[in-house]
Amino acid sequence: MRVIEIRGGAGEAEALVVGERPTPEPGPGQVRIRVRAAGVNRPDILQRKGLYPPPEGASDILGLEVAGEIEAVGADVTRWRPGDRVCALLGGGGYADHAVVDARHVLPVPAGLDFIQAAALPETAFTVFTNVFEDGRLTAGETLLVHGATSGIGVMAIQAARAAGARVIATSRGADKARASRDLGADVSIDASDGRFLEAVQEAGGADVVLDMVGAAYAEQNLKALKPGGRWVVIAFQSGNLAQVDLSRLMRSRLTLTGSTLRARAADEKARLAEAVEATLWPWVADGRIKPIVDRVFPLEEAAAAHRRLESGSHTGKVVLTT
Repeated sequence: MRVIEIRGGAGEAEALVVGERPTPEPGPGQVRIRVRAAGVNRPDILQRKGLYPPPEGASDILGLEVAGEIEAVGADVTRWRPGDRVCALLGGGGYADHAVVDARHVLPVPAGLDFIQAAALPETAFTVFTNVFEDGRLTAGETLLVHGATSGIGVMAIQAARAAGARVIATSRGADKARASRDLGADVSIDASDGRFLEAVQEAGGADVVLDMVGAAYAEQNLKALKPGGRWVVIAFQSGNLAQVDLSRLMRSRLTLTGSTLRARAADEKARLAEAVEATLWPWVADGRIKPIVDRVFPLEEAAAAHRRLESGSHTGKVVLTT
């Protein structure tokens, strides 16, 4: 089968080249998917650069989410049959013609979606559900502040929060992105090109939950933007991972600072999340409250161009590869 490999083990986008590997066979509890589309995510870029090695036991091939048809099932798999249209969360292996995955991490393609749209869902849906609704405990009537609002995770967070009955304050860089966030449903959309957003958030009443992909540069403003009892959830740190935190403000306002990663979680935990995502978010996809936003589609052999598009920061929504 064709796969995308990293020439030299690490490098810039040009290091991504087409290679050949044996088609994998599913083991007990696994399925093999004929990949039709694969989502491109920032962790893929970090792995390409040698900064994010795959967890033990995961494929070294890039790609954390795919959509396609089940083509083979291993022993003990009862839910899935060959021909089923599915999407899946992977620990790696998505940039390929075929991928093997734990059958419990597979979800049906929602009715009305094609494979490209479905491939844009798993990584963002799992990430938003666990960080916004579980760790962040966002509920109806509360306000979510989401940074990087036009990223794949950002557009999912805006739509999911609105579907749950919450208000959304979105920050992004540039007037066009601010407009796109508003079109996606953000109640307040802030152009934070200058790195400042606190005054606008405070004028909008503050936030109960902050979903933060920026990190150090926004730390002080995030703390001040939160209402008493607020939750600050860190899922990336594009501006750096070291920040000063005013612990006295944390204590006085009863704030919670938390963070997580998804890829290295245990298989059983991902299976639990898959059930929760299907029960909670999939109905919102089915009724149109959540729509996959696909920015650009590239054929598998143009994975380098797809990475450059994501690294440029000019995208709105997901970048997807097709086989």
